[in-house]
Amino acid sequence: MSIDYNEKGKIFTEVETKLPVFATIQTTTHRLRGQVHIRRDQRVIDALDRDEPFLAITQATVFATDGSALYEAPFIAVQRANIVWVMPEANPNGEIS
Repeated sequence: MSIDYNEKGKIFTEVETKLPVFATIQTTTHRLRGQVHIRRDQRVIDALDRDEPFLAITQATVFATDGSALYEAPFIAVQRANIVWVMPEANPNGEIS
């Protein structure tokens, strides 16, 4: 990643483009459905293996054990240590990400 400065000292960095992948995420206490964002050259497992404490999920729905929706949020951060499994799903175009 390159860093550029202008004459006033403002810092400019490259924008990292990520792709949204629809997925179901099972944690130790809840099931979530939403979008996991991965780098263009990575797989979902690569995003999960990152050395960061939280995984960002957008367009998130959190479900109760009976399958009813508990919460909906445009963004939720899930602690990676609590993730049991992740299953990529078909996106609205019918493609598996």
